[in-house]
Amino acid sequence: MTNQEQVQESVNQENQAAEQQETIAIEGAAIDPAYVVDLEQKLEQANSVAAEEKDRALRTVAEMENLRRRTTLDIEKAHKFALEKFATELLPVLDNLERTIQVADKQNEAVKPLLEGVELTLKSMANSVAKFGVIAIDPQGQSFDPNQHQAMSMVENADVAPNTVIAVMQKGYELNGRVIRPAMVMVSKAPADA
Repeated sequence: MTNQEQVQESVNQENQAAEQQETIAIEGAAIDPAYVVDLEQKLEQANSVAAEEKDRALRTVAEMENLRRRTTLDIEKAHKFALEKFATELLPVLDNLERTIQVADKQNEAVKPLLEGVELTLKSMANSVAKFGVIAIDPQGQSFDPNQHQAMSMVENADVAPNTVIAVMQKGYELNGRVIRPAMVMVSKAPADA
């Protein structure tokens, strides 16, 4: 055994002896029972206050974390959907340009340059709004989805499955995944004789 280990062992033995003597002295001393009860009550109150404060601190930390998370989500939504009102105001313009192209006399040579200009304007505007997350919903031939489509009528049709969109009266649009205008559609239903 090295000198350092011997010194450490003797220190440990002295500490143990001192603890034993202290315990014997406390056990032999006359302690007032009322004093012990009073100390136990104070300890219990202190533990109770400490537990309440710890609980309050944990709740405050959790509340602040929730507030931070909600604020972050609100900011993200504000950035994502800040253009919703503006985009909604542009939709009738897109609709009118599409209607102009549909009703134009494509055989008339005098109208062709004007029609090309309207087509280019529509394409340019559609590309511009798409850059900001506005995407057209054109569900022709898809299953009816009440979250994205608004059924204007139901028509019996044996050629397609029931609840299939057979005509689109007006395109719908979504902004960053949120529907800002549902597509107005005609939906098929099973024939009555089936």
